[in-house]
Amino acid sequence: MFLKTFWNCLRTKMTAGKLDYSNKIILAPMVRVGTLPTRLLALEMGADIVYTEELIDLKLVKCVRSVNEALGTIDYVDPSDGTVSFRTCSLEKPQLVLQMGTCDAERALAVGKKIQQDISGLDINMGCPKEFSIKGGMGVALLAQPDKACHILKTLVDNLDIPVTCKIRILPNLEDTIELVKRLAGTGIAAIGIHARTRDERPQHSPHPDVIREVVKHIDIPVICNGGSRDIEKYEDILKFRDLCGASSIMVARAAQMNVSIFRKEGLLPMDELICKYLKLSVDYDNPPHNTKYGIQSVMREQQETPRGKLFLKSQTMQQMCDIWNMGDYCRQKELEHHKKGAFGRRKVIPGQVPDSDILETVAKKAKLENGNNENDDDSDIIEENIAFLRCNYDMKNDKFPKTLLYVHANKNEILQPVYDTEGKDKLFRSICKFDGKRYRSTFWSKNKKQAEQAAALVCLKNIGLVTEEELIRNGSILR
Repeated sequence: MFLKTFWNCLRTKMTAGKLDYSNKIILAPMVRVGTLPTRLLALEMGADIVYTEELIDLKLVKCVRSVNEALGTIDYVDPSDGTVSFRTCSLEKPQLVLQMGTCDAERALAVGKKIQQDISGLDINMGCPKEFSIKGGMGVALLAQPDKACHILKTLVDNLDIPVTCKIRILPNLEDTIELVKRLAGTGIAAIGIHARTRDERPQHSPHPDVIREVVKHIDIPVICNGGSRDIEKYEDILKFRDLCGASSIMVARAAQMNVSIFRKEGLLPMDELICKYLKLSVDYDNPPHNTKYGIQSVMREQQETPRGKLFLKSQTMQQMCDIWNMGDYCRQKELEHHKKGAFGRRKVIPGQVPDSDILETVAKKAKLENGNNENDDDSDIIEENIAFLRCNYDMKNDKFPKTLLYVHANKNEILQPVYDTEGKDKLFRSICKFDGKRYRSTFWSKNKKQAEQAAALVCLKNIGLVTEEELIRNGSILR
């Protein structure tokens, strides 16, 4: 007893000022759910700690850290296409844990050292049963390789300045589960999350809180139980499942995905109020529209079958979604504000903008010029505008794409068809549309050749009067 007390006191001194996982209610890591707006809303609703969605080490290791002064965030940007792989802000840092998918200790450490200044804890996913994780040797696959799992954790614990944890699933045999957890705890991790189901069990299967209750008896670090969402409908139910497991803390996944105000002691918020809060945060922090839409779908559930729900399902842009909840003006004003402040985004990505990573070489494609165009051509006569082709604005069944509109216009007026010269650099593309004796180009670099040509066609359509500037501003192709 004395020895156990001594080690507990020593651990308390060593972790002073660091994230404490004891007696906490936590937002669990969930793919496509645990982005910045959801995490901030969970904290507002009463969560003590929030986890990111699982982020893969191979993705993070090549990202470049960028201070986004326009949004007040720290962005980890993929240099190949300018997309943000991970976004955070100072409001959440004291309670933020990043969950990483990895199967390699050195790569995990490289990521850990890169991001530890912006998070308060790093968790290694050892419980995901999805095929993607297993094939990559990550997630639950690590439970079959305890030596590798322990090596990864020990490497991180010994070399990082922030607490390291892992999240696992129980094994079919109780004794095996206890033995595994004891080995993992022995690496020096600060806590361990345990999902109360096995690798092959799914949400429709009943959890096994009795297994976690036994495991708790054999280790002296906080155990964070997980897997009780099927019986969690209100705040009090969170505490019931935690107590049933005998765990120090609990993390909530699906129940929080459906209504993040489950963390609110005063009770659940009405659906519309919750969605408006989520939308505001999504606009404030420039969350991708497709991700925001997924989050709202999780909240609406059967309400998606109502007339308003069906209108929502047709929406593609943040503006369209906000209009449904009478937040359209706020969305327009905020997006314009971000643009004027110089928010870094896809519109400003250009080849060679981000320096090569010393961890992962940048794959750069040699410029490929088609139809005889070359870098020595005189560009002074090109009509340029920063107009983006946004695929979400076009319905394959009902709308004609810019290139099609221009093609039909040329036929109708007996003008030679447009010709497109496209260049590709560093996985980015830009095209010149030659039409009726003039050349048009968007300054926006696209992710592929087809989108680059569509953007060039849009510039042409605007300048010959077939598409109005007001229409392009309204659908987000132009920011004014």
